[in-house]
Amino acid sequence: MTSRSIRRALSLVPIVAALISSAAQAQTREVKIYAFGAKSGVVRIFGLNSEAAMKAAAEQINKAGGVTLGDGAKGKLAIEYLDDRCNAEEGINALRRIAAQPDAFVAVGPTCSNVAEPVFGILQKKVGDASDSGLQFPIYTDVAAKGGLASMSQWSFRNVPSEAAMYKSLFEWIKATRPEVKTIWGGVEKDFAHSNATFNVMKDFATKAGFEVKGQSEWLLADTSFSTQVREMRRGEADLVMISAHPFTTCGALKEMQRQNVKPKMLVGLTSSSSLETLQGCAAQAEGLVIPTSFAPVTDQARQAAKAVQTAGANMDLHNAAAWENIFTLKDLIEKAKIMAKPDTAQADRNKIREALAGMKETNGLLGKIGRMDDREAIKPFLFVQAKKGEWAVAHKPN
Repeated sequence: MTSRSIRRALSLVPIVAALISSAAQAQTREVKIYAFGAKSGVVRIFGLNSEAAMKAAAEQINKAGGVTLGDGAKGKLAIEYLDDRCNAEEGINALRRIAAQPDAFVAVGPTCSNVAEPVFGILQKKVGDASDSGLQFPIYTDVAAKGGLASMSQWSFRNVPSEAAMYKSLFEWIKATRPEVKTIWGGVEKDFAHSNATFNVMKDFATKAGFEVKGQSEWLLADTSFSTQVREMRRGEADLVMISAHPFTTCGALKEMQRQNVKPKMLVGLTSSSSLETLQGCAAQAEGLVIPTSFAPVTDQARQAAKAVQTAGANMDLHNAAAWENIFTLKDLIEKAKIMAKPDTAQADRNKIREALAGMKETNGLLGKIGRMDDREAIKPFLFVQAKKGEWAVAHKPN
């Protein structure tokens, strides 16, 4: 080879390198996972925590090499989270905006049951029904916990625990271990779909376990005064007070109970209040509060996830633990279903992910295997936690 040929060959090296680099970049695609929930309003902390958990999970997946797409290309997960303010109309609008995106093939969310119910209502009820013009877009819910919602549409799936199973087990355990507890008084956020629905679940299983539910006090999600409700509670003189409310009003009621010197033998709370927000708001007043939950840092995997979410500036609870689990499940399903994540494959990808979600028999969860029911609901491991000295301690692990 002449010196001129050598110089010419060397001059082509940067060009060839650039072409190789461009080809490699073209083979690494951004895989958008859209989500929506409450990032503002009274329950904004749940949406903020879910977003943080999803992004932390995506970062961990990306650092491990990302996700393999249907054509063999590597994908990097990117989370896009929309705020629906826990408002039904805004939730519907958020889902419609997501479905209009050319790269969207699945959505995670929402936070609030009063949003999930109408959102599921605009979905096509039965896949392949030509007479149903409902939206054909898969949703994988992480937070909204009102029972039975996934059955509304074959496009809706949930990774939330069965509160019926949890409270049935809880009241049976109380009956077996606390013989001095015989009567119950309830408190409920009447205007919040999850709180109200779960309160009825609590009452039902408390009664079936043999307790007398003497009465109930009601308030609203935005209430700040609970004096009248706690006076009713005090007159009831019940052994146990069960509060179906989120952290803000749970703390408001507990502080008013302290002020009025209402001291029941036992306190039971709503699943959603088994969070750091409750302890930050009223640790002293919540002392002894028992709540069933589908998350606690009791396994190596759960502790590692909690640490990753904390590094992202949030705290892990049963809600954003589900968001974390959803991202890892979707990563597996994207690979299994050979998702392409291209604008021209969007509808095919939506159908593939829906079919993959529908075909799941079990998934991996932070506390163990998560089973799947025919109505697209989850069967999640759970335990009971109790507020002790500003922390949640495991009170009991049902078999």
